[in-house]
Amino acid sequence: MLPIVDHLLDVLNLEHTPFRIYAVTALLLLFVGFIARTVLKVILYIHAYSANAKRLSCFPEPPRRSWILGHLGMFFPNEEGMQEVSKQVSHFTHYMKTWMGPTIPIVSLIHPDSLKSVVAASAAIAPKDELFYGFLRPWLGDGLLLSRGEKWARHRRLLTPAFHFDILKHYVKIFNHSSDIMHAKWRRLCVEGPVFLDMFEHISLMTLDSLLKCTFSYDSDCQEKPSDYIAAIYELSSLIVKREHCLPHHIDFIYYLSSNGRKFRRACRIVHEFTANVVQLRKKALKEKGVENWIKSKQGKTKDFIDILLLSKDEDGNPLTDEEMRDEVDTFMFEGMTCLNCHLLPCALRRASDYIPQSQQCLGVVPRMLQCLMGKSFQKGTSA
Repeated sequence: MLPIVDHLLDVLNLEHTPFRIYAVTALLLLFVGFIARTVLKVILYIHAYSANAKRLSCFPEPPRRSWILGHLGMFFPNEEGMQEVSKQVSHFTHYMKTWMGPTIPIVSLIHPDSLKSVVAASAAIAPKDELFYGFLRPWLGDGLLLSRGEKWARHRRLLTPAFHFDILKHYVKIFNHSSDIMHAKWRRLCVEGPVFLDMFEHISLMTLDSLLKCTFSYDSDCQEKPSDYIAAIYELSSLIVKREHCLPHHIDFIYYLSSNGRKFRRACRIVHEFTANVVQLRKKALKEKGVENWIKSKQGKTKDFIDILLLSKDEDGNPLTDEEMRDEVDTFMFEGMTCLNCHLLPCALRRASDYIPQSQQCLGVVPRMLQCLMGKSFQKGTSA
């Protein structure tokens, strides 16, 4: 018997029975193993951090707030944060390095020449950020954005028809209709007198309205009335940004004990239930009508994104599972909303700030561009 076991039994005032001796010995061994494993992980982490910091030492960085915070608190998602970003970008014209806390580096590529090699890399082999993308995983699952390797390649092959440019031709009418709803709402607000509009909110709702119609053929009417699904998407996007800027919340255990973590789980549940319900309803309709009849009914019409998911099969004839379809739909909605908002909002603000002659010039250029791209004539300003 180990002396420490004998001592522990005496301290606990327990008899030295064989069972207790073996039990205490086993617990001690487990404890020592846990400590050894923790120490080993810390050593490996420090070694990996040192090697990574050495590799990234060639990238310049702005002064840190402190050694423990790094650059946290310098780039908040508000006006002051954007001004700070603009200031640093004007100083570091090609690339810069920032630190989230003491050990998490972020390299930002600014100049096109610096971006070229990264953008040109194949998506199948390009590294993906496991830290911040990991925050999205409970929401988006293993869709195209977060998956990698063979799974990414398989899903990309199955979803290739969804990214064909010809599909967009049939969606222009949907985009027009959603834009008209937004314009009508603006006109109603302007009748009441001078009004300040939150452009992000209005354009985001118009974007989500278009995406739901194109993805599910689902008319949510979200621009005119509230929707739990839309509210959950907004909440998830906001919570993820907040989590990025709170270092303790990078640890899952701590985050899900917090109020924001509970809100995140609740919003995820709402989004997943909505998506799963839509997939099951379309799957049921497809089964009742039959695949051949369904395809015939879609001839000359646009296939929804969900139709492509349901009808896709790999080389072995295996379709996507319900979970895989849900992940791809959630990913499509997230990326569509993010990309469109990032492009539409600056365009809208730029156009609003221009003089009238420039606005009229834009109205003439955009239809001509669409005509060249799609081979059709577009006269309405909302075609943009």
